[in-house]
Amino acid sequence: MRLRIAGLAALLALCIGLWLFQGLTGNRAFVLELRAGKLAALLLVGAGVGMATVLLQSVAQNRILTPSIMGFDALYLLAQSAALAALGPSAFAALPAGPKFGLEAGVMTLAAVALFGTLLGRHGPADIGRTILTGIILGILFRAGAGLIGRMLDPNAYAVVQAASFANFGRPAVETTAWAAALELPAMALALWLGPRLDVMALGRERAVSLGLEYRAMVLGALALVAGLTAVSTALVGPVAFFGLIVAGLAHSLLPGARHRPLLIAAALIAAVMLVGGQWAFERVLGLRATLSVVIEFGGGIVFLALLMRGKIR
Repeated sequence: MRLRIAGLAALLALCIGLWLFQGLTGNRAFVLELRAGKLAALLLVGAGVGMATVLLQSVAQNRILTPSIMGFDALYLLAQSAALAALGPSAFAALPAGPKFGLEAGVMTLAAVALFGTLLGRHGPADIGRTILTGIILGILFRAGAGLIGRMLDPNAYAVVQAASFANFGRPAVETTAWAAALELPAMALALWLGPRLDVMALGRERAVSLGLEYRAMVLGALALVAGLTAVSTALVGPVAFFGLIVAGLAHSLLPGARHRPLLIAAALIAAVMLVGGQWAFERVLGLRATLSVVIEFGGGIVFLALLMRGKIR
């Protein structure tokens, strides 16, 4: 297990080296600074999405769930659209990037915990079909609300909402990377620290309670981490529907039966390798003749359908 994690770390280091130093010409210090900012954003997004998906699947005890399927991304878009409609394009654009980013992530986290904590707390893994269906319906409702608000905006404001509706790994919001790191890194550290408790939670409500775990508090805490990591990642690059599903599936395949700490680390490393290596290949090998987000969503959709067809719902 440690050897496989070390191999992932070495592969990520190789991808980082290629990303930073391949084709380095001209003003090297300036180019390295630009590349480093973009690299930091991609690493944060990859690790955040990977860990968030593993955590959500552990809470629901279901391998086909992703934050996007449960409506987390749609909730973020609804919050963005509502803020833009309330403030107007000029005032919205004039907000300081850092505080605005932190406020959006905080509001989205609180709303997601209130909604989905109640959802999973009532139904739980024992009624996973109703849980999934309710999450999908909430996601549709949030997207419909964001679309309704968008249609009431003027074209310039609506263009801002549209830009936030699609993932763009080529141009992450590097100006908020420091704020994203300040929010994501403590959340990731907390998730790793909670690893043993997550192992107990994964045994199921009855067994976890019998072992002395505060089950509902643990569920709400894990959902808070999922919401926070998803909000930060979405704010940096936009919504990604199936990326987490691919990453979590690969992590479980690479470390079958692993506990949560190595599983979370593996998911973060796999996601970072996919984003950094994939973006490097699309930008500097393929010459931007395609986009990484389209390939990820297409591949993730196929993985999702394959899991459904094979009955991998637990």
